Amino acid sequence: MMTASASSVSFEETDTRSDEMHSTIEQWIDELVAGVDDAQASNEFQDWLDVQSRFHDYSYRNTLLIKRQYPEATRVAGYRTWQEEFDRHVKEGESAIWIWAPIITKQCPECENSPSYHEDSDCEYDETPPEEWSKGLVGFNPAPVFDVSQTEGEPLPDLDTAATGDAGNLVPRLLDMADDLDVTVRIVPADEWTHGEAKGVCERLSPLNAQPVVEVRDRENDADLARTLIHEYAHALLHAGVTETAERSKREVEAESVAYIVGRYCGLDTSRSAFYLAAWESDDPEVVRERLDRISRTAEELIETLDA
Repeated sequence: MMTASASSVSFEETDTRSDEMHSTIEQWIDELVAGVDDAQASNEFQDWLDVQSRFHDYSYRNTLLIKRQYPEATRVAGYRTWQEEFDRHVKEGESAIWIWAPIITKQCPECENSPSYHEDSDCEYDETPPEEWSKGLVGFNPAPVFDVSQTEGEPLPDLDTAATGDAGNLVPRLLDMADDLDVTVRIVPADEWTHGEAKGVCERLSPLNAQPVVEVRDRENDADLARTLIHEYAHALLHAGVTETAERSKREVEAESVAYIVGRYCGLDTSRSAFYLAAWESDDPEVVRERLDRISRTAEELIETLDA
């Protein structure tokens, strides 16, 4: 897998600065795309994908229920699933998170009830016996699930996407940029963080508050803290008013690509961004190159603001 340069880059010549930035960013994007290919092929990524495939994709309604009951939940499964699929066990005294589990059984072709409810209904369908009916959704039952943080046992494979290197005074410089970017920024202590495993978020708190609010979870690794700040600044600059769920992965590709470029410009090792992007766009790393113009413009704006 690629390794980003550990030394910072400078575009000091005023008359050639723009051309140098464009060509260098294009080269870095090519390296990032190649890095995503390498990440996808790695055993580390394949182990992570295997585990992710075993987690159920919950409906929007159940996702809301989970977040209401356990806001910091990240990966959720039933009691037996944790035991049998992941060799983990729910800790003693943990409270279940309740969701709606679908009831799938044989279903009357006319009234769409299960055989027992069909018998008690006014439905007169009798063309085929119940044992020949097809299965379908007939209702929901409350079902208990538990978050990974409520369990213990064999560790789940994780993707380490953290940036590394000597950040120097980069974090304070990034915080000073907030006013120039029309962004409100906060570094939140880890014990006060309410956004689960996310390292940072970019939100607009209300329609009346046009200025985006960036929050990042504090950590000892200043290089990764700086990368997260850059990532969320990119969201603030690029994605105002974008709400389509289908666009989420593409927005993450753009923001992380910007973080990779600006972090690399500042001398950080951001090569693990390839794993971050592989997790979002595992089938098509070319989406990075397809969005090069937006990524490049945003990276250049952040670099110029940082250097101002």
